[in-house]
Amino acid sequence: MKLLGALEKPFYAAVEPLVARLIRSGVRPNTVTTIGTGLVLVSAVAFGMGHIRLGGALLLLSGVADTLDGQVARGGAMVTKFGAFYDSTLDRVGDGATFIGIGAFFLTAPDVAYRVPAAIACMVAILSSLLVSYTRARAEGLGLDCRVGIAQRAERILLVGVCSLVVGAGAHALLLEAIVALLAVASAVTVVQRFVYVYRHADTPAGAAADAPKGVSRTRDAAVPLDTLAKGR
Repeated sequence: MKLLGALEKPFYAAVEPLVARLIRSGVRPNTVTTIGTGLVLVSAVAFGMGHIRLGGALLLLSGVADTLDGQVARGGAMVTKFGAFYDSTLDRVGDGATFIGIGAFFLTAPDVAYRVPAAIACMVAILSSLLVSYTRARAEGLGLDCRVGIAQRAERILLVGVCSLVVGAGAHALLLEAIVALLAVASAVTVVQRFVYVYRHADTPAGAAADAPKGVSRTRDAAVPLDTLAKGR
């Protein structure tokens, strides 16, 4: 269960007028996705240059864009397989860029405590965050709805974005280091949780078909969740 699941419905209700306006204006979901990725890349540059609060603000804005594209796709009947692929791929670019930017800050900024361990934590965070996404995608390819885990993409964006915006890096960058280390561990735990979930469900009687959510193709090679497609165009 996602830690922020209780906030999803209120958030979607709040952005509904904006989504409707985007649809009326003819804005394509892929355009929203591209803008969101641009924001997260600029955020990474800001982190790397030591503008931690600006980086956090831009990261949060990119997260908003990441939710809007799916809403625009569904509301405007613009759901496509390519859009899902495009959105998912650029999300991975954003995940990596954020931690690369933070890692560059740890390595180049003055007065950073535990400089090398912090940079290594960024590397671990990149790997584990990519594995979180890969394990879900691979499980869904087998017909399993693998959304379990304590730290998914929304949690990562909010934790880094909010803390960076409000507090900055902290004294000797210790706060930002702690956040990265926490996310690295939490993402690794999420990967393990998904391994366990797939292990328990993949070879049960009726196999993947019994666990596939509604709207998912139950064939081995072509399982494509409809809600995943809705995130793309």
